[in-house]
Amino acid sequence: MKYIEAKGDSIDAAVESALLQLGMSRDDVSVEVIQQPKSGFLGFGKEPAIVRVSYEVTPTARAVDFLKGLLIRFGTPADIHAEENVEERTISLTLTGENMNAVIGHHGDTLDAIQYLVNIVTNRKEDERWRVTVDTENYRAKREESLANLAHKTAQKALKYRKPVGLEPMNPHERRTIHATLQEVEGVTTYSVGTEPNRKVIVAPADMAPAAAAQQGAQKKSGGSRRRRSRGKKPAAKAE
Repeated sequence: MKYIEAKGDSIDAAVESALLQLGMSRDDVSVEVIQQPKSGFLGFGKEPAIVRVSYEVTPTARAVDFLKGLLIRFGTPADIHAEENVEERTISLTLTGENMNAVIGHHGDTLDAIQYLVNIVTNRKEDERWRVTVDTENYRAKREESLANLAHKTAQKALKYRKPVGLEPMNPHERRTIHATLQEVEGVTTYSVGTEPNRKVIVAPADMAPAAAAQQGAQKKSGGSRRRRSRGKKPAAKAE
C-alpha cells in the first residue's frame, strides 16, 4: 500500500484534494483522519484538516504515478485520465494540458518514448504483461489516418511509375500500419529495409518483390558498369 497526506478546510475537502492528486475515486482508497480541522478564534489558532489516503499500487496506479512525475520533470504537467480493461490487460492514459505539442514531438517520437518508459515501469512487477498506450489531443488516431493516406498515395505512385518507392524511416508500429493498410491493395507489395532507427517501408509493384527488385537492380548496375567501362576504354592501336 502507498499513501499521500492532504490538507483542507474540512475532512471532505482534504479527501477531495487527495483524490484529485491521485486521479482516483473514493471507492479506490481508504482514508485515515490525522487531524481534525480547528476554526480557532478570530482567525487565530486555525488549523486545517489532515488526512492520510492509502491506495493499492495497481498497474494503473503505477503507470499514472510514473507518468505524472515524468511530465512534471519535463515541465509539462498534465491531467491524466486512465481507463483499464482487466480482461484484455490494457491501460489507456489520455493527457490534457498546455503545450501538448512538446509531449507529442516530431511525428510522435516523444510521445512514443514516454509510452515506452511507462510500459517498462508498469510491467516491472507484473507476471503477465499489461499494454499501456499514452495519447493526447487524439494524436494517435490522427496519425493512423495520416499514415493510411500516405500509404495509398505511395501505392499509386509506385504503380504509376512502375518502380519501388521508399518512405521515410518509421518506428515498428507505424511500419505495421503501412503494411496492414496496403495488404489488400491489388498489384502492390510492401517490405521493410534497413536497421533501426533508420528502418523504412518500401512500396513496390507486386511483381517487384524484394528478390525481383534486387535482381533487377543488380542487372541494371552490372549493365551500367559495362557500358561505362566500354565508353571509357580507348580502342587498341592496330599493329603495323
